[in-house]
Amino acid sequence: MAHKDARSLSSEAQEDLRRRVIEAILKQGMKKAHAARTFGVSRQAINNWLAAHDRGGDAALAAKQRGRPKERTIAPKQQARIVRAIQGKCPDQLKLPFALWTREAVVELIKTHTGRKVSVWTAGRYLKDWGFTPQKPVRRAYERNPVAVQAWLDKEYPAIHRRAKAQNALILWGDEMGLRSDDTVGRTYSLRGQTPIVPATGRRFGCNMISAISNLGRLWFMVFSCRFNADVFIRFLTRLLKTADGRKIILIVDSHPAHKAAKVARWIEAKRERKTMLELCFMPGYSPELNPDELLNQDTKQAMRRQRPRDQSQMIANTRSHLRRRQKQPGVVRNFFEEEHVQYAAAAG
Repeated sequence: MAHKDARSLSSEAQEDLRRRVIEAILKQGMKKAHAARTFGVSRQAINNWLAAHDRGGDAALAAKQRGRPKERTIAPKQQARIVRAIQGKCPDQLKLPFALWTREAVVELIKTHTGRKVSVWTAGRYLKDWGFTPQKPVRRAYERNPVAVQAWLDKEYPAIHRRAKAQNALILWGDEMGLRSDDTVGRTYSLRGQTPIVPATGRRFGCNMISAISNLGRLWFMVFSCRFNADVFIRFLTRLLKTADGRKIILIVDSHPAHKAAKVARWIEAKRERKTMLELCFMPGYSPELNPDELLNQDTKQAMRRQRPRDQSQMIANTRSHLRRRQKQPGVVRNFFEEEHVQYAAAAG
């Protein structure tokens, strides 16, 4: 006879089964092997029940509460204070030994506010009840100026937008990025307990890219092996102007030294004198999350992590191939502007 899985029974049914087995053995003289066959339980289970009965009598056979033990709830006012702390601060700002809000960090925060230590499971349940979900954070430099960022969102960019509409100009967002062969590898499937090994060359190499995108889904790019400087930037601007169809270009970039180089300013001024219209606008410092082109950078890095180039020429070829594919997918480029921090740029012309 197959053994029953007593865990599938209710607490009351389990208790009744234990009592009937013990009664059959102790009072009716039934052999343990016979009892195991009769009641469909294992010999080991019977031995455990007999040992428990020897230690505690009939009371040891009583049903016990199943599941996790109930923990006292946190008072609503205390919960409100904890929620405000999570929303307004990072753990290290509250002198907690964590960089990000994890369930373990919330356990310590609850202990600080209530004096009670709850389980990690309970902390997770509270986080869910409070509406928190695990998310990838946006990095922000300490040097970031919130006042300058707000001025950009409220005044400077709206003014650029109005000027672009009045001049029938094309607003582009530009950025540059470096790629390295020893960049962190992404995830891959492997048997549990066996760390996967990805073959890679021991030589280090890299390349750079500069790109510009519009919220209409257009993409321009250039991949190169040298360092990014004013000459490379001018080369890219020259390519941009050739494809502008006579429209003025307003290119929004960060304050990289190459963007603000005197050589670049003189070049733009010379173009202006020849009626070639190009205007550079600079975003507030240390605010990459406000640049839609940063999302193209992330997309490109993620794609490159899935490939392991043998040398620099293959890395450059892989990067160009990915960016050409994105050029043919304007819907993907437009979707970059749907990210929360750059939605303000989605309505630009």
